[in-house]
Amino acid sequence: MRVRGDETILDSIAAISEIVVNPTGTTPVPLRSVADITLAQGPAEIRRIGGQRAVLVTAASTGLDLGNVNTKIEAALASMQPPKDVEVSMGGQKRELDEGTASLRFALLLAIFLVYVVMASQFESLVQPFIILFSVPLASIGAVFLLQLSGLPLSVVVFIGFILLAGIVVNNAIVLVDRINAKRAAGATVREAIFEAGRARLRPILMTTGTTVLGLLPMTGWLVNTPGLSQVLGGEGAELRAPMAITVIGGLLSSTLLTLIVIPVIYSLVVREKRQPPHSASKLGPEVATS
Repeated sequence: MRVRGDETILDSIAAISEIVVNPTGTTPVPLRSVADITLAQGPAEIRRIGGQRAVLVTAASTGLDLGNVNTKIEAALASMQPPKDVEVSMGGQKRELDEGTASLRFALLLAIFLVYVVMASQFESLVQPFIILFSVPLASIGAVFLLQLSGLPLSVVVFIGFILLAGIVVNNAIVLVDRINAKRAAGATVREAIFEAGRARLRPILMTTGTTVLGLLPMTGWLVNTPGLSQVLGGEGAELRAPMAITVIGGLLSSTLLTLIVIPVIYSLVVREKRQPPHSASKLGPEVATS
C-alpha cells in the first residue's frame, strides 16, 4: 500500500512542516513541532530478495567471456570485507551458468553409465566394458590440451562436446576389444590376440578418426581466412560451434593414439590366460610286454 500526499499542497519543505499530525485533536500540532525535517537521498525503490532488502548491481562486459568475468569479480569480492549484516552474492548469468554446468555434469555421467550398460549387455561381461571406458579419460587429455592451446575456457558448449566424446571415443576400443575376443575364441593366446587385433584394426581406427576430424574442422573457425570460405564459415554462431568442435577433435586425436597402447595393456593385465585342464592320468598301469 502506498500513501501519497497532494503535490499541490506539499510543494515545499515549509508546507510539509505545517502538516498536522493530530487532525482529530482539539489543538493542532504541526509536524515541525515533533520532527526535524532535512533533505537526504534515498532509494528510488526497495528491492527484496528472499524477504531481505537487496541492492542489485549490474554491468556489461566486452572482450571477455563469462567465465573470466566471473573469476575476476569473485577475486575482487574476496578482497572486500562487507559489514556483518551485509551479504554479497552473484546472480544473473553466473547463476544460470552454474546451474547449466551442474546439469551437464549429470548428463555426462548419465551418458557414460548408459554406454557402460549397452556394452555390458553386448559383451555379456562387466569387466571388458570397464576396460573400454578407459578411453574416455584418455579423450579428456587431448580435449583439455587443445582448449588450453586455443585459449578457450570451459563453457556449456564445451561440456556438450565432452558428452559427445563419451559416445564416440569408445568406438575404437570396442572394435579393438571385439577383435581380441574373436582371436582368443579361435584359440590364440592373449598376447597373440592383442598383436593381431592391433594390426588388423589400425587402419579402420585411423580412417574413422580421420574422417570425423576432417568433418569437424570447418566448425573450428580455423579455415575462416581461406579464400572463398570466409562467408560460409564465418557466419553467425561460429563462436558457439568452435568450442564444441575443438573439444571433440582434441579428444578424438588423443583417444585414438592412446587407445591403441593403453587399452591392450589394460586388457593384458585384467584378462588372464585360459589355463588348459591337466590331462587326467590313466587309471591303468604301464603296459607290460608279454611273450
